[in-house]
Amino acid sequence: MRTELLDYSLPDELIAKRPLEERDASRLLVLDQGAIAHRRIRDLPELLPEGALLIVNDTRVRRARVFGVRRHSGGKVELLLLGRRPELEGGDGREVWQALGRSSKPLRTGVLIDAGRLTCEVREREPDGTVLVNVAAPEAVEAVLAAEGRVPIPPYLGREDDAEDVARYQTVYAQRVGSVAAPTAGLHLTPELLSRVEARGVELGRLELEVGLGTFKPIVADDLSEHVMHEERFQVGPQLVEQVARARERGRPVVAVGTTVVRALESAADPQRLGQLRAESASTRLLIKPGYAFRVVDALLTNFHQPKSTLLALVAAFAGYDAMRAAYAAAVAERYRFLSFGDAMWLPRRA
Repeated sequence: MRTELLDYSLPDELIAKRPLEERDASRLLVLDQGAIAHRRIRDLPELLPEGALLIVNDTRVRRARVFGVRRHSGGKVELLLLGRRPELEGGDGREVWQALGRSSKPLRTGVLIDAGRLTCEVREREPDGTVLVNVAAPEAVEAVLAAEGRVPIPPYLGREDDAEDVARYQTVYAQRVGSVAAPTAGLHLTPELLSRVEARGVELGRLELEVGLGTFKPIVADDLSEHVMHEERFQVGPQLVEQVARARERGRPVVAVGTTVVRALESAADPQRLGQLRAESASTRLLIKPGYAFRVVDALLTNFHQPKSTLLALVAAFAGYDAMRAAYAAAVAERYRFLSFGDAMWLPRRA
C-alpha cells in the first residue's frame, strides 16, 4: 500500500491541545455499514450490544520526562526514560534505562547528567537513536519518576505539560506503570460511563500493552510494506482468555477500546482456533494494514489519528479504506477534535 494513500489534510485548529472539561463529553462519529452518524461518547452504552465484551488497556503512563544538566559543562539535557533494562544491570545498585535524549551536543558515552535526585551516566548509543543510561537514585527510579517526572504528552500538542495532564493523560482504570503514551481511546471513559455499560449486561475485560513512542512515529517509507514497525510489550492473562472464549460461545461481540487493544488481541490470537486467545506475555511488531484478516476483534472505539500513521492504516484495515476516507472527511467537515485529546469513532468491523 502506498503511504500517500494514508495522507489527509488536518487543519492545526482541529488538533485538540487540551482535553474537554468532562471526559465523556467528546463527540462520537459512528460509522456502520458505510453510514455516518454523529453521537456523543455518553451514548456508548446504547451502541454496545447486550452481553458484549468490552476490553480496555489498563497500562499506566510513566511520568518519564526529566530535565537535567551535564555535570562538567552545565549544558541542559532532557531525557525521556522509555523503560528499564534489568538484563544489562551489573549489581552495582544502578539501574539501566533506555532513553531518548535531547541536548545541544551529542550524548556520548561517559557523559554524566544530574537530574534532580537522578544521576545518569550515558552507557552507549543504540542503533535506533536511543541511549542506554546507568541511573543512580536514592530509591527505585520508578518511584523518583512518579514523584518528580514530567508527563510525556505528545509533541504535536505544541505545549509543555502541566498539572491538568497528570490526571487527564491517564485512564481512570490505569494500573501498572509501563507506557510513555496513553491509550487515548480510553481517556473518554469515566467510572459512571463504565457503570452504565455494565448495567446493560456488558462485560469488562482488561489487558496490558505498554504504549511506546513508536505510536507517534510517522511512516517515512514510500510503501507501507517497507515500514519498520515498532515493538511493544503486551500481556494477556488467563481471565481474559476465558472471557473471550465465553463471548465466542455465546455469539457476543468482542469490542476493543483503542488500537492498542486491537494490536494486543490480534497478537495473542490462537492460530489454531479462530476468535480465541492464548494467555501470554510477549512483544509484538504486528503491523495491521488493509488486507489483514482480523481474528478476534468485532468492533472498535478509537480516536482520530495522524496522517500517514500505522494507526490510520489499522483503522483502514478494520473499517475498509473507502469508509475510513469518508469518515475522516466528514470529521474534518464537521469540525471534530483530532488526536490524543480529541473526539472518537465507533467502528463495527466491516463484513
